[in-house]
Amino acid sequence: MEEQNKKLNYVQFILPGAILLAALIISGTLVLTRGQGGSGAAQLGGVPQEQGKPVDIKINADDHVLGNKDAKITIVTYADFRCPFCERFYTQTEKQFITDYVNTGKARFIFRSFAFLGQQSTWASEASECAAEQGKYWEYYNWLFSNQASESDLNYYSKANLTKYAGTVGLNTTQFASCLNSDKYAKRVADDLASGKTIGVTGTPTTFINGQKTVGAQPYETFRSVIDGLLNK
Repeated sequence: MEEQNKKLNYVQFILPGAILLAALIISGTLVLTRGQGGSGAAQLGGVPQEQGKPVDIKINADDHVLGNKDAKITIVTYADFRCPFCERFYTQTEKQFITDYVNTGKARFIFRSFAFLGQQSTWASEASECAAEQGKYWEYYNWLFSNQASESDLNYYSKANLTKYAGTVGLNTTQFASCLNSDKYAKRVADDLASGKTIGVTGTPTTFINGQKTVGAQPYETFRSVIDGLLNK
């Protein structure tokens, strides 16, 4: 009888938990949360949820804004150019809500670097700021996410290579190299990271829709539901 009770407890409590974990992994809701020290862990993203009151996010004059500055909806995403979940978010979700909401004037999109995967991530973020100097921030941004390398390929994001990639989007590589090698935007990138930590960003991608926090590379339909709900208020 005791052995039967043990088996029953396993079925009732352990098995459902294993099934739930497998479902979450398959649905792609794991968020990379590797710290500055190099240790790594996976954080379950879950469905978008409002954690208390929406976060009050100050929009700065030097933020990179795509879309109508007076739009009713403001979408702020913190991500790392080297994060594979961020690439998935960019490809499967971000492009769609930009087409449906940003390009139609209903929302504005703001990207802030959360460069926490090491020095190469910092250089990639600084490189995007150097591209902005030449008026091609979004072109370089799109190139980095569309051509993302494996996280283990550190040489791909060397300053020399980042300069070479700048040429593919029509940037003056001499000017770009001078900017990148000077570490001119190191503080700007560090400030973006700090601002994310201040409002509770612990992994990437993390997105705020009118301050409402959404964690992970969630499906487009989930974001659409949140945005439509806010538009209909």
